[in-house]
Amino acid sequence: MDMNYALILGVTGFLSLALSAGLGKVVIPWLHKLKFGQTIREEGPSWHEKKQGTPTMGGLLFIAGFLVASLVALALMQFITVEGMFAYSLETVRFWAGIGLALGCGAIGFADDFIKVVKKRNLGLTARQKLLFQLTLATAYAVVMYLYGCEGKFVIPFFGVVDWGIWYIPFTVFVIVAMTNATNLTDGVDGLCAMTAFVASVTLLILCGMVGLLSQSILAVALAGGLVGFLIWNLHPAQVFMGDTGSLFIGGALTALAFGIDQPFLLVPIGVLYIAENLSVILQVSYFKLTHGKRLFKMSPLHHHFEMCGWSENKIVLIFSGVTLLGCVGAVLLQQYA
Repeated sequence: MDMNYALILGVTGFLSLALSAGLGKVVIPWLHKLKFGQTIREEGPSWHEKKQGTPTMGGLLFIAGFLVASLVALALMQFITVEGMFAYSLETVRFWAGIGLALGCGAIGFADDFIKVVKKRNLGLTARQKLLFQLTLATAYAVVMYLYGCEGKFVIPFFGVVDWGIWYIPFTVFVIVAMTNATNLTDGVDGLCAMTAFVASVTLLILCGMVGLLSQSILAVALAGGLVGFLIWNLHPAQVFMGDTGSLFIGGALTALAFGIDQPFLLVPIGVLYIAENLSVILQVSYFKLTHGKRLFKMSPLHHHFEMCGWSENKIVLIFSGVTLLGCVGAVLLQQYA
């Protein structure tokens, strides 16, 4: 690895971690003061009621770390020459489009959280409002990438580069909406969403290095560093929750990274846990309707099922992160056949 390359990534990751962790000392008391506490769902596990009032919107910590560190890295490149970096417009488009998608998803989550904490209820934006915002943002990202970032092409393992033409846009929109909602569902146990996202972001950092894209490597290491800083405050017992602000941001960031290296299909093994969480909700609802009241799981999403089975939150985080890691290893191996 080029030493300048390593220096930029090292500074980016450390700065993001330091900002995310350091801001917790200021932001968490501020959220307490504003009484921006989480309202716990009545249909959730009864023992979660003790978490009532824990500050939410903590995703602002790693979002700030991610953004500042990414911009500092961009500035550093004005002084450190990195061969081949940002030498052509596609790289620039992917970098800014990725930041835009992640921040846009975070903004939707922030609006949802803000409505929740101001009105002191666990329902923020309506499902229709949230979906409309997600579709609008995802379509804007897809169109920009199609026209300026990749020309409708991406890699499918075993098939190589495939030109999807105009179908690139609806496919991209579908993946973004599905992924952001899946990461949102995963945020229900202390540290779970952040830890699994950390494993996924490190994997995407490795994949970025394998294809030689420093722009995406910067975003990946900034995300990973920010999540580590946030986990200091979010591991059980959590002192702050990321809220929809953080979980939707994570979904947008991971998706942007996968499209940024032209390999969105690797989100399947990387996001195997997110897919399982999403499917558990779909199956639960479908089974409930078909059987007129019977349940397939003790509770959905999936992590709540295992809580009801007696697993501790730390055990769930450990096992689910291990499953994510196995999927990520599979993604790295699949990349060899791209």
